Amino acid sequence: MKHQLSDAANSPLRIISKTRDVGGIETYRALPDKKQRLIGPWCFLDHLGPTVFNGSVDKLAIAPHPHIGLQTFTWMLEGEILHRDSLGYQQVIRPNQVNLMTAGHGISHSEDSYGDKKEVHLAQLWIVLPKDKRNMPPRFDHYPNLPKWQSDNANFTLLIGDYQHYTSSVLCLLPMVGMGITAKKATCISLLLKEKFEYGLFVLTGKMTIGNEVFNANELAYIETQNSSLTIELSNDSQILFLGGEPLNEKILMWWNFVGRSKEEIQNAIADWNKGSERFGQVINDNREPLVSPLMP
Repeated sequence: MKHQLSDAANSPLRIISKTRDVGGIETYRALPDKKQRLIGPWCFLDHLGPTVFNGSVDKLAIAPHPHIGLQTFTWMLEGEILHRDSLGYQQVIRPNQVNLMTAGHGISHSEDSYGDKKEVHLAQLWIVLPKDKRNMPPRFDHYPNLPKWQSDNANFTLLIGDYQHYTSSVLCLLPMVGMGITAKKATCISLLLKEKFEYGLFVLTGKMTIGNEVFNANELAYIETQNSSLTIELSNDSQILFLGGEPLNEKILMWWNFVGRSKEEIQNAIADWNKGSERFGQVINDNREPLVSPLMP
């Protein structure tokens, strides 16, 4: 028998993003949040833009910095960004493409605006690596083509995982899903859910309604497990990010750009990075001073 939505899904947990400065761009951070630190393996969600560069806003510029124990997942919406890393990759990411960097034991990279585009709009997320793969060799993958379809008067893009009979080619190491949904005109959408998954629906632009709750741009609706479907309403010119995954059910520590299972693991990474260890290599064709990691108390 198919489960109906629980009261929690009809009245989902609301998370309001905090503002940050990332590379000179005002950024909205929904995860981690004290109300909900993880959604499946998704542990970090930043929404940058939409920003139009002018005399007061310079272009995005993020100097070399390290990562361990996670994957950085970048979905470009407007503009172009140049990724450079210590494996030797230089990759421009353009609208509707995904960059996935798997940090594993250690990697460093930088990100900068590219070309003559006057705007930037993107979502950058982190995915916790499985415990047995957290020290895997680092890698970088670029995905210019993603599954797309139309339904319920909306456009869907499958970013990672599977949904209905669609499967993304993006490297997926844990049970999870990521999907973009765009509506030019107001519409009502029926979403299929996996009962073992928890979900988050983040509003990039426009408005989203679930039950009697209205969510505005840069607000996230958290849906607990044990639900098989969800109905949402989207306003004109709206775009949302649909995330899900099986709860990890283990303790995850995050500090600066590091994800680990123990304080010692992160402290070792901090020490290695700040002393210039070969563990993280050097970002190619980027002569800027690397960012310094703050010490973990």
